[in-house]
Amino acid sequence: MRIETITSAQNPKIKMLLALGEKSRTRREYALFVMEGRREILHCLESGYRVKALFSCPGIISGQDEEMIAAQCGEDVSLFRVTEAVYEKIACRKGTEGIVAEVEIKNTRLEDIRLRENPLVLVLESVEKPGNLGAVLRTADAADADAVIICDPLTDLYNPNLIRASLGAVFTVPTVAATSGETIKWLKDNNIKITEPYRAEGINKVLYQCPNCKTEYEMTSSGATLKCNHCGKEWTLLENGDMSANDGNTEFPHIPDWFEWERANVRKEAEDGTYYFEDTVDVYSMPNTNHFIPLGEATLKQSYKDGFTI
Repeated sequence: MRIETITSAQNPKIKMLLALGEKSRTRREYALFVMEGRREILHCLESGYRVKALFSCPGIISGQDEEMIAAQCGEDVSLFRVTEAVYEKIACRKGTEGIVAEVEIKNTRLEDIRLRENPLVLVLESVEKPGNLGAVLRTADAADADAVIICDPLTDLYNPNLIRASLGAVFTVPTVAATSGETIKWLKDNNIKITEPYRAEGINKVLYQCPNCKTEYEMTSSGATLKCNHCGKEWTLLENGDMSANDGNTEFPHIPDWFEWERANVRKEAEDGTYYFEDTVDVYSMPNTNHFIPLGEATLKQSYKDGFTI
């Protein structure tokens, strides 16, 4: 075991630890996240996660507890003992018992989920607030759900606020991030019905181009119905995950095929140099992981020639 003492918050190891706590991009790049507290770290280890490094404050944690946690992490773990001043910088909350861990991310895939004979699967769409997702995971854990699937998530599963709000459920409930199309296919392959009466709502964000009239961004969704406001054609999202035209030919019964058709169209426009996108967007500043600051509206443009401009 490597043991080192850190006395400055400017140490590269401390800067990296802070970046992992604040930036999802850094967590993705290094496949690491931050965990605080004796109980929480032990929970990670019990769930099969690998701790890469420990940052302990001898002025807060006892030598016995430090030794016990380090022993459970294995011989490859690095132990960095920090001063109380440095610990105040790296700890997001009080009462975490003087220890913080750098933990390797474990990405669960849809095919990794193991289902019981009569499974309970919770599916969420585009969840943005980490605290809300953490609360949902607590509920799923209490309900003994087989899995939680987040379609097109707007926050990552290892955001510190999500981990705190989940009270460890993010480690005990199999949780997967996937696209809506991938999720519907998986549900269909596993014979899981989507009985929610509003199951199609929001799917127009992905299926934005009408295969009947080829018009873009005129698709709307309500209940189980997807509609093109330009030509009037409608489709129903069936309980088995298939799309069925209410009248006439069903161009893409399988949603991922519809999505891939859209991607192929965009790819061709990019190759031809004709691709262009423009829309009004809300602009926010994110000074830290706790909140956003609204800055107002702007026009976002994307073209083959100029890339993204705002």
